[in-house]
Amino acid sequence: MIILEARQLTKTYGTDENAVHALNHVSFTVESGSFTAIIGTSGSGKSTLLHMLGGLDTPTSGSVIIKGTDIFSLSEEELTVFRRRNIGFVFQQFNLIPNMTVLENVQLPLHLDDKTADNDYVSEVLSALGLAQQLHKLPTKLSGGQQQRVAIARALVSKPAILLADEPTGNLDTQTTEDVMQLLRLSAERFSQTIVMITHNPDIAAVADVQIRIEDGKILERTAES
Repeated sequence: MIILEARQLTKTYGTDENAVHALNHVSFTVESGSFTAIIGTSGSGKSTLLHMLGGLDTPTSGSVIIKGTDIFSLSEEELTVFRRRNIGFVFQQFNLIPNMTVLENVQLPLHLDDKTADNDYVSEVLSALGLAQQLHKLPTKLSGGQQQRVAIARALVSKPAILLADEPTGNLDTQTTEDVMQLLRLSAERFSQTIVMITHNPDIAAVADVQIRIEDGKILERTAES
């Protein structure tokens, strides 16, 4: 089942001869439960694309459909609520609240949406990500890899329709990068989580089910595991 569709997404800065096309009529679909990597060099348009998919930036033209909803047809308030309920984010910067414990950081999206935590599911996620013994620690007491695990757990606990990962290993060493990628793979397989990740690294992209290569704002190729 298709859970996300980008239709002719275009993002243009400037006009006439000064126009720069960050995205140039980009179209693709994402299947529910799949792990998709969007790979491209710096300036290829991959970050712009991810921001469009998450409703963090608006296109010059085109649309993004998530669970049958054209997110750019929503009002700003409606989009904020939709994003909070349907899209999880994992960034290079962990964006954890420093004076909140691991558990408080993980449960924050649920509290913001006035949701009651599914304690069994939260415990399962925390255990799967190796955080069960870190629940009452502050982020400053954790390693970079542990902080990224917390960020992944935070994105998963609200059971989003899609998780968007923006160079999630960009600030991590080689061994921790491998660990985090295995955890994202685990999230896709164990929790049937749909993931779209951007990266400049072909080795990292190879972990995904589907790889989409983008350069100069255009999709060059799409490959999938057989």
